[in-house]
Amino acid sequence: MSTNVGLIFVHLFQRRRQSYLGYINRILGQPSLIRESSIAKFPWSGIVSRGAKKVLSHIPAAGSVPAESKSKFGNVVLHPSLQRRIEHLARATANTKSHEAPFRNMLFYGPPGTGKTMVAREIAKKSGLDYAMMTGGDVAPLGPQAVTKIHEIFDWAKKSKKGLLLFIDEADAFLCERNSMHMSEAQRSALNALLFRTGDQSRDTVLVLATNRPGDLDSAITDRIDEMIEFPIPQEEERFKLLKLYLGKYLSGEDTSDFKWGSLFKRRSQKITIKDLSDDVIREAAQMIEGFSGREIAKLIASVQAAVYGRLDCVLDSELLKEIVDYKVLEHQQRIKLAYEGGQPV
Repeated sequence: MSTNVGLIFVHLFQRRRQSYLGYINRILGQPSLIRESSIAKFPWSGIVSRGAKKVLSHIPAAGSVPAESKSKFGNVVLHPSLQRRIEHLARATANTKSHEAPFRNMLFYGPPGTGKTMVAREIAKKSGLDYAMMTGGDVAPLGPQAVTKIHEIFDWAKKSKKGLLLFIDEADAFLCERNSMHMSEAQRSALNALLFRTGDQSRDTVLVLATNRPGDLDSAITDRIDEMIEFPIPQEEERFKLLKLYLGKYLSGEDTSDFKWGSLFKRRSQKITIKDLSDDVIREAAQMIEGFSGREIAKLIASVQAAVYGRLDCVLDSELLKEIVDYKVLEHQQRIKLAYEGGQPV
């Protein structure tokens, strides 16, 4: 009982902490373009989180993913050849840092939802670097202020004692070809600012760009890239592993990570029972969802979870799984059709 109470208060404190850390970040200098960062914002910022992690590490989380389901990069399931290359890059980046040599910049390209952001976080973590993420789509609305904001990011990055991996998602949104008719003068200036700050190899910052339209990037930007890595749609074996991973994550029990105040006053939800869900059944589902990204597979299993909670007995069986898979396959095909009719890449 005391353990559960302790867990509740840890979660409450963490959620309240996040609400005012954003305000503190703005005061203490984290650039407004940075959406996510591992850099400590003030001297005591790491104490509570480290203490919370220590408490949580001694409490087995119901519904946690089994150790054997996890890849070496957290919840990212990659093709073995891509996995090896990413692990090599993480080791090389760590060694580069320890030898105080210039870092190498990277370009991750491929369809949305294929693990680019998660892999960037893991490379930073395994290399001993700080991590920060921004989105290219946030730059254009800034207009003339974009140049100042870009310089702020690189000045701020130098404050990291570990070195910083700067991940720019949707990089093509402001780093596209400078001769493009759709590019404003402010966007050109922002692009030139980033080119200026990345003209020489850096010992402070690893630049990692992510895009699903690599051909739209300005040639001067691609000239700054040392490693280009494609993140393809998962093949059958990866889809099978992802299905098993997310079935374990969403359907093995309660997920304490989504704790809410109201749960203090609610009875515990009924435990999900899984029946006749063999590897053969999951393999068949993996074959049916050809073309799904990792994110789509996660959403598929979230839909399965919702369907199970809609049943009085909270039972997941092969029939229900197939029903949801069939529906999601049709939804996926319709999405592709709509994208094609709208002239978007598919």
